[in-house]
Amino acid sequence: MTTKPVMSVIAAKAAMDAITALVTNVAHIYIRSSTQEATTLTADAGTLLATLPMNSTPFPASTSGTSDGLITATANSITSDTNAAASGTAGHFRIKNNADAAVILQGNIGTSGADLNFNTTTITAGDTVAITSFKLTLPCGDGVS
Repeated sequence: MTTKPVMSVIAAKAAMDAITALVTNVAHIYIRSSTQEATTLTADAGTLLATLPMNSTPFPASTSGTSDGLITATANSITSDTNAAASGTAGHFRIKNNADAAVILQGNIGTSGADLNFNTTTITAGDTVAITSFKLTLPCGDGVS
């Protein structure tokens, strides 16, 4: 029995495009305080600090894998939240197609080495919160397939 299956770059690209297709033209990135929820099915935790609408076409087609076997999808421009809802320390984000929808993607927030990096994680109510770049990566499994 295989214990570490590997997908081809073609399969990884198809998977990435299927994932990003779930993020529709009404999607938002919700910036929240506290640590990331255990699963995407867990109720929202922490305080909602900012809500950033994604572009009407959130993601273009992913790029083909490079020699490292990574497939990438870079989001189109994301609209800034020019009036943050609350003050707090950004801890995680969730992407949903609307506030009550299922979570499509989530991750942690930091100033480096996080799923989403900001120049500071401190947000003050009324601040402008901006994301200048948002990229997802998916490996093919062995780095070359």
